[in-house]
Amino acid sequence: MNGPDNFAVPDPGNRDIAAAPHDPVLHVDGNAAAGALSEVFRIDIVAALGRCRHCGSVKAVGEAMVFIDAPGIVVRCRDCQGVLLRLVETPTRYWLDLSGLSYLEIDRED
Repeated sequence: MNGPDNFAVPDPGNRDIAAAPHDPVLHVDGNAAAGALSEVFRIDIVAALGRCRHCGSVKAVGEAMVFIDAPGIVVRCRDCQGVLLRLVETPTRYWLDLSGLSYLEIDRED
């Protein structure tokens, strides 16, 4: 199944991507990504508002679902489960994909 702009959205029938109701994929909230994302952004990213490119929902990053049982961090929209961002860290660089966000609104600290 594809969402707007042909971005993949998990198909509930695909056991490799989506969990069964009796066997859910474990996730934590967006605050779990704060440490890794602060290395890249150097700001408090969990308070930033992001708009999901898949469903249009606007929420703080801290409200998203974060999956950490992977080679990197996958952050999904709490409303539609579309991928908002992916972050992979290697010894020499970061790989950051924000293609699931239409925008990221970050308050400036005065």
